[in-house]
Parts: sequence; C-alpha cells; structure tokens
Amino acid sequence: MFRTIRLDAVLVQAVIAGALSFSHLHDLALAAGQDGWKAWAYPVSVDLLLVAAWRRMRTHAGNRPAWVWFVIALAASLGANIATAGLLDLDHVPAWLRILVAGWPALAFLGGTLLAHTTAPADEAVEVEPASAPEPATVLEPEPTPGIRVERAPEPEPAPELPPAPEPASRPAAAPAPALAVPPALLDHARKVADSHRATTGSQIDSATLRARLGVPAPLADAITAQLT
Repeated sequence: MFRTIRLDAVLVQAVIAGALSFSHLHDLALAAGQDGWKAWAYPVSVDLLLVAAWRRMRTHAGNRPAWVWFVIALAASLGANIATAGLLDLDHVPAWLRILVAGWPALAFLGGTLLAHTTAPADEAVEVEPASAPEPATVLEPEPTPGIRVERAPEPEPAPELPPAPEPASRPAAAPAPALAVPPALLDHARKVADSHRATTGSQIDSATLRARLGVPAPLADAITAQLT
C-alpha cells in the first residue's frame, strides 16, 4: 500500500531555499576559479557541514563546538548569497575571496572531523543518598482475651542418664597344657640312653637327640627330657 505524500509549506520552503543557496555557492566557487565538478562540490560541503552542526546541537544541547561550526557554515552560505546578489563583480573576484574559497575544503574537513569525534559534555553526577537500613519489623503480641486462660504445655522432662556400661572382664589366663604321661618302661629306657650319652659326650642329652634315639614324637620327647632333668 502506497502512502500519500502530503506537501508541507515548511518543506517546500526549505527545498526552495536550499536550491537557491546551492546555486549561489556554485556560482561563487566558479567565479573564484573552481571549475568543473569542484564548483558543484563546494555547495554540497557547506550544506553538509551546516546540517551536521545542526544535528549535533539538537542531540547534545549546550555543545559549543557545534554552535561555532554552525555559525561558520551559515556565514559561508549567507556570504555567497549576498556576494552573488550584484554586490560583487564575479568577473573580477578579489584575491582574499579566492583564498577563502580555496581554503574552504580543509576548514570543512576539520569541522566535520571535530563534530564526528567530539564527545558530549559529561552530565553532572547526581548525588544519591545512601539507602537507610530497614527498620526491624515489630512483632505484635496477641492481646489476651478476657475470660480465657491459656496454659502452656509442660516442658518435656530430660531423659534419665544411663549408668555407664561395665568394663569387660579380663579374659582368664590360658591354663597350661597338661603334661604327657610317659610310660615307666619308656622312661627307664630313656634314662639309660641319657646316661650313655652323658658318659660318651660329657653333656646332658637334648630333646632332639633323645627323639632321634627313641623314635618318639616331639611332644613326648620334650616330656621325657623334662622328667630326666
């Protein structure tokens, strides 16, 4: 769906004024020796600087550099309008005007760069009062109702202390193993063997030697040796 373009008197007036200013700037640049496409670039440069400074002033109120470059661009546009109104002989342009026209590109480049990279003034810091600590909430105790008595539940009694556990009784010492019974006949034979060993070697017979001589188990040999000593 196409939108209907509504003509506004202010918009029409702006277009007419821009076209006339554009034409005057072109004629002045052409008279100052800037021919060809350069004569058309001068009015574009002036109008762009004027619009950039105006937009900078709207977005950042109180920006002094934007006001300065707006006045410079307005003076260039207004001066071209006045100069081409018959007050200046365009066939014999003075040298100072040729210098101004020739130096305008550098001036416009400087203004555009400063407008694009100049930061806005920092806003004043707003003092913020520290938030006060919240007051503790007041707990409202319920008012007693007349005629009604509220009894508190009895507190639980502490659990009785248990007596300490008795210490475990020490284990009784292991009873000594009963001695092996040695037959008398075997004991007499072992005594003869021991006497023979003492007579031969001059020392008491030991359990191992007695076991080897008699051919009896080690416990029995130990028991016989114990009775011989």
